[in-house]
Amino acid sequence: MSVLPTDSLSTPRFVGLPSFMRLPMATELQGLDAAIVGLPSDSGAPFRTGARFAPNALRAMSVMLRPINPYRGHINIFEVLRVADAGDATCVPGYEIESLAALERALDAVVEAGAVPFGIGGDHSVSLAGLRAVAKRHGPLSLVHFDSHTDTWDSYFDGKRYSAGTMFRRAIEEGIVDPARSIQVGMRGSLFQPADVSQSVDLGLEVITCDEMFALGLPETARRIAARSAGHPAFLSFDLDFVDPAYAPGVETPECGGPTARETLSLLRSLQGLNLVGCDVVELNPSYDGPGQITALLGATVMAELLAILAEARVRERSR
Repeated sequence: MSVLPTDSLSTPRFVGLPSFMRLPMATELQGLDAAIVGLPSDSGAPFRTGARFAPNALRAMSVMLRPINPYRGHINIFEVLRVADAGDATCVPGYEIESLAALERALDAVVEAGAVPFGIGGDHSVSLAGLRAVAKRHGPLSLVHFDSHTDTWDSYFDGKRYSAGTMFRRAIEEGIVDPARSIQVGMRGSLFQPADVSQSVDLGLEVITCDEMFALGLPETARRIAARSAGHPAFLSFDLDFVDPAYAPGVETPECGGPTARETLSLLRSLQGLNLVGCDVVELNPSYDGPGQITALLGATVMAELLAILAEARVRERSR
């Protein structure tokens, strides 16, 4: 099947059913380098629900994006990578553990076909399904995590161990994330308890808080991310509340004092040397986005930057 997106110079963006970046819908997974997979579950959301509607909101705004990334050598992503939109995984609304299992089955199919899963969520708990699926092929993963919260709490609400605030602790306990090769960036704001950030350090993760990120500068932050993962198979998880709510209001758990959209994209465009084997962009809540859908547009743009990271890596591999 052809895997080139619809040409928006020939057919207006508002024509047709919106797929991610106007890519074809996958009729089969074999032969793809990457697959966009919707992860429409918010059963793990401890605050504002509504992220179940995020995948299609991201798709709707992604039609604005073009295939050439000028920040990575003018790579035409879809001439380098065979990518298709694989639609949405199913879930069991209101049942977190069952939903994670259903999401994992859909992502298993992508990984087993040899494609890199690019998940569009969904609350942040969906990352546990992605990590489980990808680790079956690659072993314990380097986690590169952008967020304003660590998501390494042990439990929420009467000892419940699975939520959008606990999944990275569960992933470390399950042995699917290698904390010695993993890093969290962007933590900020008020705390439940003094250990909300240090609990990640205690688990073995490196943490760069938002204040530390700005003190270091974005290029040095990008260098530290690359040094931490050191070419190991990496899963990049991007929570849109990493960004200041002035630029990304439509999220589940907004946190004041974060980077702008420009600073966020500059950091992602500075990343080099990641061995990307899976990723997701999560926590878009369209119910709280403005009429201009700026959070959805930013989320789609972040995902396009992650596709460009993979495309650049494949170009390097082929030139060796």
